[in-house]
Amino acid sequence: MRMLVTGGAGFIGANFVLSTLATRPDVEITVLDKFTYAANPHTLDPVAQQIRVVRGDIADAIVVDPLVAAADLVVNFAAESHNDRSLEDPSSFVDTNLVGTFTLLEAVRRHGVRLHHISTDEVYGDLDLDDPARFTEATAYDPSSPYSATKAGSDLLVRAWVRSFGVAATISNCSNNYGPYQHVEKLIPRQITNVLTGIRPKVYGDGHNVRDWIHVHDHNDAVWTIIDRGALGQTYLIGADGEVDNLTVVRDILELMGRPADAFDFVTDRPGHDRRYAIDASRLRTELGWTPRYTDFRSGLADTIDWYATHRQWWEPVKAGVEASYAKTQHTL
Repeated sequence: MRMLVTGGAGFIGANFVLSTLATRPDVEITVLDKFTYAANPHTLDPVAQQIRVVRGDIADAIVVDPLVAAADLVVNFAAESHNDRSLEDPSSFVDTNLVGTFTLLEAVRRHGVRLHHISTDEVYGDLDLDDPARFTEATAYDPSSPYSATKAGSDLLVRAWVRSFGVAATISNCSNNYGPYQHVEKLIPRQITNVLTGIRPKVYGDGHNVRDWIHVHDHNDAVWTIIDRGALGQTYLIGADGEVDNLTVVRDILELMGRPADAFDFVTDRPGHDRRYAIDASRLRTELGWTPRYTDFRSGLADTIDWYATHRQWWEPVKAGVEASYAKTQHTL
C-alpha cells in the first residue's frame, strides 16, 4: 500500500508513521508536512531511510496533486491545533484546516484515492461538569473557538464531498491525546517540562475543566481499525474513557515526579475555555471491535514523564520560547 500521511511530522502524525512502519512493513509512506513550529524535524530521523518526506503545504494544490495521484490512501493529520494560538491569529487555522482540507478533497476526487480525515471532539463544543451525557456521532456540532470551528468546517467539507461527489472517505473525531513527541505548548508536556526545568506548573482558571484523555498509541491503533474495517462515508469517535480534570492531571504529574501535589500556580483562564469533553466510543468498539490498551491514565502518564525526562534534547531548544509566549497572557492568580 502506498500511503500519503499529511502532517506526518507533528505529534500524532509522527507517532502514526513510526508505529505503522514498525507493524506494517508492506506500507510505503510519503510524509507531507509544512514543518511549522509544531513539527520537530528530528522526530522522523530514526526512519528517514524508510520514508519520503516532502516539505509543503496541504493548501498548495501544485504540491498536493502529484502526491495524492501516487497514493492508494491519504491520512490527513495536518492541522493547526492549538486553541491559544487560534485566539491570537485565526488566519493560519482557516488556511490549513479549511483550505487545506478542500485542496486534499479535490485531489482525492480527481484521482479516486481514499481519504481518512482526522478530527477532534472539540467540534461538539463542551458539556456541563455534572451532565451525564457524552459526545456521540449524532451530537450536533457547536464549536467555540477558531480552532474547533475550522475543524468542524473541515469535517463538513469531507461529508459534503462524500455525498456530492462520491469521495471514498472516513472521519474520526478523537479526544485529547498525550504521549511522546507532543509539543511542549500542550498541557501535559508543558507541565512535565516545567517540573524538569524548575518552573512551577500552571493551571488555567479553577482547574476543573475536564478532558477525556487517550494515549496517542491507542488513537493511532483506532485509526488503523477504521481504515481496515470502517464503512466508507462514516464517522467514528475515538476515546478511552479517560475523563480527568486539569487540576488532577497537574497534581498527578507532580506526585509522579516526587513533588508536592500543591506545587503549582493558578493562572488567568483562557477565553472561551470549554468546560468538559467526554466521548462515547461505543460504535468503534461494538461495530469494529476496537479496544484501548492504555486504560490506566496514571501509568500512561508515568511512561510519558519518563519519555520527556530521557529526551531533553528533543524539547529543550523550544522550551524557553514557549514559556516566554505564555508569560504575555498568563498571570498568576
